[in-house]
Amino acid sequence: MSDQQYAIELKDVRKSFGKTEIIRGASMAVRPGERVAIIGPNGAGKSTLFNLMSGRFDLTSGEIRLKGERIDGLAPFKINRKGLARSFQVSNLFQRLSVFENLRCAVLWSLGYRYAFWKFLADLDDANDRAEEVMKMIRLDKKRDTLAMNLTYAEQRALEIGITIAGGAEVILLDEPTAGMSKSETKRFIQLIREVTEGKTLLTVEHDMGVVFGLADKIAVLVYGEVIAFDTPEAVRANARVQEAYLGSVLAEAH
Repeated sequence: MSDQQYAIELKDVRKSFGKTEIIRGASMAVRPGERVAIIGPNGAGKSTLFNLMSGRFDLTSGEIRLKGERIDGLAPFKINRKGLARSFQVSNLFQRLSVFENLRCAVLWSLGYRYAFWKFLADLDDANDRAEEVMKMIRLDKKRDTLAMNLTYAEQRALEIGITIAGGAEVILLDEPTAGMSKSETKRFIQLIREVTEGKTLLTVEHDMGVVFGLADKIAVLVYGEVIAFDTPEAVRANARVQEAYLGSVLAEAH
């Protein structure tokens, strides 16, 4: 498969902070529409890898390609406009805006609107329609006018995913989307993620093995800054090197 046919590709990516090498030659190629879970022990470099892909950190060396085009070195907003969006571990909402207003802010730039004080947001039918559409997708239409700060934790996470997909990005990065949720909330949230990312490429950092095996087409195992396995859940579960280096019986028993 050529570079142009991959949704996102990492080639020998390295990142050092001073003399400390965090990412040590990570390589991975994800096809369009694949759902990939990135797992690994604490300190393996998972969030650093997301920061590199989304442009928050610069590479020390290597390449990152989005749909065949190099994006390493670009500012985060430029990477976002090329079709990659990311949610964070910590909620990143406008707390004093409503659900609808948060979503409308997310869609404005993707629809070509720039800063213009003479435009009334209420008159931007396409932005309003897209915000309404996403709001229904994430099942928060009944909370349309509720301030983000007054939503439950699970609802805030759903809104955050709505903001992430609202701009129409084709590659979605979710950083521990179910962290802090109950088992019942997690189960519903996995289904929501499946629905709203249908047809998109999804990469998620996740510790919950139930989420990993319930959501991912492929699993990338990151240990000490290296991808030691990148394969189907079944193949990764059976990988002796993965069991020895990281998961052991936890992975073997997960289902």
